[in-house]
Amino acid sequence: MSLAQLLKKYIRLYALFIKNSIIAQMEYRTNFITGILVETAYLFAKCLYVIVVYQTDLHIGSIGPDQILMFIGTYTFLTGIYWGLFGINFIKLPEHIRNGTLELLMTKPISLQFLVTLRHVDMGLALPNIIGGIIMIVISWNKVNLDVNFYNVGGFIFFIVIGVIITYFLFLIPQILSFWFVKTSAIDDVSNSLWDFNNMPMTLYPKWAHFIGMYLIPIFIITNFGPLFLYDELKVSDVFWAAGVPFILISLMRLMWNKGLRNYSSASS
Repeated sequence: MSLAQLLKKYIRLYALFIKNSIIAQMEYRTNFITGILVETAYLFAKCLYVIVVYQTDLHIGSIGPDQILMFIGTYTFLTGIYWGLFGINFIKLPEHIRNGTLELLMTKPISLQFLVTLRHVDMGLALPNIIGGIIMIVISWNKVNLDVNFYNVGGFIFFIVIGVIITYFLFLIPQILSFWFVKTSAIDDVSNSLWDFNNMPMTLYPKWAHFIGMYLIPIFIITNFGPLFLYDELKVSDVFWAAGVPFILISLMRLMWNKGLRNYSSASS
């Protein structure tokens, strides 16, 4: 099977996963609507950041309230992507390992990683944050008077895509530790805390935090680089680093995944 055919197959499978997830959620519409309302309430809580930023006329270096809104909007949008598409699956991986259901999934004629990490989609978690994030981004874009041209839009989308890819690999890696450890609740808490560092510009933090958040645990690339690109605050070296990080993370993740599966098979036998 050629690469194009393989890609087409998995795109079709993922579309089927989304369809099945929506059908399953529509069977319990009250729960689905309640989930959207709860997530919308959380979204309004996030909007308190925006209110405080404007009321205090907060400036972080050369970044003012209108620019900060872009950071918060990007963070909110990617929060919807993370929890609606990835997070809901990641937290199930330790359960599959503990309950032995991973062995059943291994028998399926598709990539086990693809099946385990992308099988479920939660629109109740995704939609409020994605819509809210887009609204904030559009408002900020207009307030800052950014040109709507190919360079700005294309560059911003490029860093959004990079952010989504990094999110997938970076936050899957801690869950892979479940192959060796029975419980990873502490790791989950640390991962969630790291994600929340993204809701404000990284210039808010000290220099040592910049180094950690860009090079050791590249969390800041996810939601900061898109807005920083629009405000011409990125170095050329930062752009190349952001483009290279996904390849580093996928190599590390695949190494851990394969070792984890060998360890799991050994324990099962």
